[in-house]
Amino acid sequence: MRKPLPFHDDLVAWRQDIHAHPELAFAEHRTAAFVADSLRSFGLSVTTGVGQTGVVATLDRAGVDWGNAGIKRRAIGLRADMDALPIDEANAFTHRSRHAGVMHACGHDGHTVMLLGAARQLAQSYDGDGVIHFIFQPAEEAAGGGKAMIDDGLFDRFPCDAVFGMHNAPGMPVGQFATRAGPFLAGFDVFDVDIIGKGTHAALPHNGIDPVIIAAKAIAGLPTAISKKFDVAEPLVFSVTEVKAGNSYNVIPDQASFRGGARHFMPHYADAIATIMTDYCHGLAAAEGAKAEVRYRTNYPPLVNTGPETDVAVNAARTVVGADAVTADAARIMGSEDFAFMLQAKPGCYILIGNGTEKGGCMVHNPLYDFNDDILSLGARYWISLVNTFFGGKA
Repeated sequence: MRKPLPFHDDLVAWRQDIHAHPELAFAEHRTAAFVADSLRSFGLSVTTGVGQTGVVATLDRAGVDWGNAGIKRRAIGLRADMDALPIDEANAFTHRSRHAGVMHACGHDGHTVMLLGAARQLAQSYDGDGVIHFIFQPAEEAAGGGKAMIDDGLFDRFPCDAVFGMHNAPGMPVGQFATRAGPFLAGFDVFDVDIIGKGTHAALPHNGIDPVIIAAKAIAGLPTAISKKFDVAEPLVFSVTEVKAGNSYNVIPDQASFRGGARHFMPHYADAIATIMTDYCHGLAAAEGAKAEVRYRTNYPPLVNTGPETDVAVNAARTVVGADAVTADAARIMGSEDFAFMLQAKPGCYILIGNGTEKGGCMVHNPLYDFNDDILSLGARYWISLVNTFFGGKA
């Protein structure tokens, strides 16, 4: 594994400062300003406000005017996310969150700084003729910031032949990387179901239609009804995560509601699950004289890496840490990521970098999580190696 970058201490200071000042989705104003100011100080062309609070910087030795849509150049996009989570931090170190109820519990502070480190080094050393777009994305945490950037013309304004992303992996040793071609992270669909019955006194249930019983039957039966329709070799997770009905001991309410999510790796599953849920709930409700309203939508699609770009990412990581430290056929992950939207628009690859087993081993979305500063230079070196590998030149 290569030595830390000469300015590794700067990376640590940046990362801990961002950690201490976390911001939620589409509110990353301080973080975006710091990112933009840093990129400008490296001599890069910077655009702000992409997808609300996103930042894009361009390194192009030919000085191309990216406002000219007729220009065609080979270009790569490197993406990091910037937002935090609505969690109260439980850590006691000096760089803990200064904002109550908000913390960087997923490592986006580290992702941001790894890409900033790569931008700083490449701005000093890159002498190729390829174009590098550094993409700092807002609102990854269930808010769809990747889609917002695309809808705001990301790839029209900053054309890319391929786009790449990276996420830290607690529990994976420092110095290791993992990815796979094809579906890698699951799609995440969400649903809301309302059962509309007829309220009555709980002592006189025959005068009403109890939506609670119907909802209970649906909650108990849907997992089996759905799983029986799909290939058992394809992972599918269906979870009801919230149930609401009534507010009294002696009142049968008019309505009972439940909601939750489904995760899978097959894009066509979303429509199929929605149809099964709708038919099943409507049938249960109709049998009791009630009504059912089912709303099902795709939140994040499955994240699918393309083969050639995955080969590029694997080779780039191997250049940095050696062949034995890179897993090219990693297990699929039921978690989701809105980088999937970018991979729907462009070829590319999403890779995991080990955050450590002890230090850095706390799972993400936990109030005790912290990004491992020891991997900041390593992640930056991966980005630099990826540019070199993608363009086949010197970086």
